[in-house]
Amino acid sequence: IVNRAMEKRRLTLENLYLQQELETTLESDLIMGRSKIMGKINDLVKKVGPTDSTVLITGESGTGKELVSRAIHRNSPRHKMPFVTVDCSTLVENLFESELFGHVKGSFTGATATKHGRLELANGGTVFFDEIGNISFSVQAKLLRAIQEREINKVGSTQTIKIDIRIIAATNKDLRQSVKDSTFREDLFYRLSVVPIHIPPLRERKDDTPLLADYFLKKYNA
Repeated sequence: IVNRAMEKRRLTLENLYLQQELETTLESDLIMGRSKIMGKINDLVKKVGPTDSTVLITGESGTGKELVSRAIHRNSPRHKMPFVTVDCSTLVENLFESELFGHVKGSFTGATATKHGRLELANGGTVFFDEIGNISFSVQAKLLRAIQEREINKVGSTQTIKIDIRIIAATNKDLRQSVKDSTFREDLFYRLSVVPIHIPPLRERKDDTPLLADYFLKKYNA
């Protein structure tokens, strides 16, 4: 009875996951649009997807940076492995390191159990750093080491954990200017921007407006 209940729950969650993935897939295809610039971005996604190159996606808020990152993941050999999002704009500074690398029980006040970090959870898959320009200088240094060495240490632990991940980052900031302002590490910037993709705002690709309007009309009219 317990086994049947567990199997039913697994199938329910799997079905929910597949429905969400299908919706995301449809929206990702939509966001490519009909404009020439989005056609070029679509071609670039298909070229860079099968590689393991690190990608930096830039563009204003709402331009579809996460949808493009998911499209890259789906076009990669890692598409059956996890796609883990790290929202750098909402994570609390003093807990960011724990969220990223995990922590061991008792490593700080409130650490009542060992926690697996986002990088460990994404092992074999892709990590998407949304608004990476918001992370602090100290975390930038630790993230750089993780990217270079492909290994991490949980907070409060000396044990090294090997990770196999692809990194995609996105930002609405001008990271080159942030480097000049000494708020973003230059070495991390070049590590992230191996393949840069810039998504222009909708006002610069008006050919996509009717497509989007029709999509949302059908979606919410239901």
